[in-house]
Amino acid sequence: MKFFRPAPLLLMQALALLLALPSCRENPNATTAPTPVAEPMLVVAKTDPSLSVIRIHSTIQSWNPAQPWEKNPSRNRSALGALVAQNQVLTTAEMVADAIYIELESTDGKRRAPARVKCVDYEANLAVLTLNNEEKVTEFFAGLIALDIAPSPDLRDTLEIIQVENNGQSLVTPAQLLSAEVVSTFLPGQFFLTYRLKGSLQSSASSYSVPVFQNNQLAGILSSYDAKDQISDVIATPLLTRFLAEAQKESYQGFPNIGISFSPTEDDHFRRWLKLPADQGGIYISKVRKGSAADVAELRKGDVILSIEGHPIDRRGYYTDPQYGSLHWVQLVRGTKSAGDQIKLKIWRDAKEIEVAATLTRQEESTRLVPNYSFGKAPNFLIKGGLIFQELTKPLLEAYGEEWQSSAPLNFLDALSNPEKYQENHDSMICLTAVIPTQATVGYESLRNMIISKVNGKPVRNMKEMLQAFSKPRLGSPSHSIEFLEENLVVHLDEQLSNAIDQALLKRGLQKLSRAE
Repeated sequence: MKFFRPAPLLLMQALALLLALPSCRENPNATTAPTPVAEPMLVVAKTDPSLSVIRIHSTIQSWNPAQPWEKNPSRNRSALGALVAQNQVLTTAEMVADAIYIELESTDGKRRAPARVKCVDYEANLAVLTLNNEEKVTEFFAGLIALDIAPSPDLRDTLEIIQVENNGQSLVTPAQLLSAEVVSTFLPGQFFLTYRLKGSLQSSASSYSVPVFQNNQLAGILSSYDAKDQISDVIATPLLTRFLAEAQKESYQGFPNIGISFSPTEDDHFRRWLKLPADQGGIYISKVRKGSAADVAELRKGDVILSIEGHPIDRRGYYTDPQYGSLHWVQLVRGTKSAGDQIKLKIWRDAKEIEVAATLTRQEESTRLVPNYSFGKAPNFLIKGGLIFQELTKPLLEAYGEEWQSSAPLNFLDALSNPEKYQENHDSMICLTAVIPTQATVGYESLRNMIISKVNGKPVRNMKEMLQAFSKPRLGSPSHSIEFLEENLVVHLDEQLSNAIDQALLKRGLQKLSRAE
């Protein structure tokens, strides 16, 4: 793991060293392709599964959060997608995240066609693809069979993991459904119903993700495989059903949030302080996000959620599902409801039970003060006279290394964890992340990891306002002034000299000095 630690630069070396800054690694929580294992099980399918699956090839190229003016090297991924209704192909969102090119291929290799994303939900890790050229749809999918979605399988059922060899031969691996759990399969902190299957996959037909069948119907999409334990994580059947239904709507709403942070109520001292009866479970609300469904419903910090939709919640935050047993309470919100649905809660407040109804909503990532992800979106930045400014995002925090949660600047981490402290004055957090030593930045070389509050006396809420504030200095002043939230410090940047530095950077090959989209 490389760390984002910009080193002092010489003016004449600015461009070269800028382009050599360490890049962040791929998300360590991201799904990995199945690893080869020995002794695969090959069985004969009742029908040919290759008639219902499509090869997917994608070229991925993400932006470099530590060097926002450039992209990381491209890489290729291949997977098997499931053909569903209306000649659409279902796959994981991870297959198309930051994709610059997507191609579909028939399993016999005779047909290829460029494709595009019709609908994607990065949180649920699902995407639907369609062909770029609608006139080619009938020709490309001729002779193929669209899959129905299977009923939700029971624990101990045998499912079939489908792979296709390079020569088009189908391989079907029986795998037993051991458990159903609410876990994150792609983005950390995004929890959805996931099946855990036991079965040894064929090595030679490995791909990034593959479909899972039951009785010739689609039962899930494999998102990861542990070769050591021969355990597959599979995006669960109910999630596929709800995603595909939402994807057909004119405006995709996706899976909702309620907007709280919570703590278990296992500690006896804590329970006595809350005056919770011994036979009562519940989860403690430790934070309510401003503007969320919980906020609108007037839930507040200190409330204890006792039940959701009539399902009692235990002290750890689990309820009893009639089919899959003990599941995390999040499944009752994100796994069974849509944005706009109402959910009924039983709350413990001031030593009394009350009932609350909340209308669920979905928070778009672009509205967060510190976005958790920004796939397909170029990061905003500004280079001015050698000062490098960026919008704070979680990918930028992750560029501080594998231990970013402890090694990243504390003020940045606080903005991520406590956005409500900053939202009154900020739409996004604009930060000084590095300084190129130039004639314009003499004395400021060691400054970094500071949040901007004002430029030229004007409050800065976002990168667009930052650029506007830099359009000219204060009346009668030859320099720009930059103020910070954390320090009683004002940085002065000579306008004429900083403009000359900017032109020098452009002449040395930097294509642009700013982005504010």
